[in-house]
Amino acid sequence: MNPQLRTISVRGLDLAVWDWPGEEPPLVFAHATGFHGRIWDRIIAQIPGRRALAIEARGHGRSSKPEPPYHWPEFGADLAAIAESLDITHAIGIGHSMGGHATARAAWLRPVTYRSLLLIDPTIFPPGLYGQPPLDATFTLRRKAVFESPDQMFHRFHKREPFARWKPEILHDYCNYGLLQTADHWNLACPPAVEASIYHESIAAEAGVHSELAQLSQPVVVMRAAILRKSGELDLAASPTDPALISYIPNAREIVLDGVSHYIPMEQPGRVAAEISALISA
Repeated sequence: MNPQLRTISVRGLDLAVWDWPGEEPPLVFAHATGFHGRIWDRIIAQIPGRRALAIEARGHGRSSKPEPPYHWPEFGADLAAIAESLDITHAIGIGHSMGGHATARAAWLRPVTYRSLLLIDPTIFPPGLYGQPPLDATFTLRRKAVFESPDQMFHRFHKREPFARWKPEILHDYCNYGLLQTADHWNLACPPAVEASIYHESIAAEAGVHSELAQLSQPVVVMRAAILRKSGELDLAASPTDPALISYIPNAREIVLDGVSHYIPMEQPGRVAAEISALISA
């Protein structure tokens, strides 16, 4: 079943929400930096009959794109505001990378939103990294931002890392919904300047969420890749997650996956769907 595209006006922004009908309480999905809500299609399809909401963060997809800088606390506040606007309660929150960070902060800001959380390789660094000099993300400013079509984007990426590891159908979704059409071409739905700002701000002092995590009462599952990002490097294929993250969360367990990169939902959607189904049944 195709989702409805909704626009929710909160905090001075118009934020896009893809809404699949089904049984309540819903699943609430938050994507990674540079992605969009439809990146979750193949996982949602494996959990039929459950309402699913896939949020498109500010600067991404069909949501408002304010000028940089993009401060990380805003993503969690936006997510909490959407939940308040839609009266979402007792949902299962699923967040990947930046979306994991946002989901954790939203759970702290509005605890009634979630009954449990699945944080997939969340971009939550060890506490000592916050407040350090920003990461060099200038390479994102050189991204190709204009394409002739989503097919051209797919063929440009499908043999390159990390995309070569992805399920082809998910890469097609990434391309089909990651571009916005104009009269004669297609533009990246997350402009390079937005992506660069998000990475630049990722270790700002106010981006740390460890004190908030300590106050979460919901069960939390942290799923992360075994290969760890080296300090000071912006290796997008390695896990950015604090290896000691679950020690800060009162009710948490960890799943460490070998043989995958940071892009777990794109490489192992079945594994992610199975964990969501387990949380539904818990």
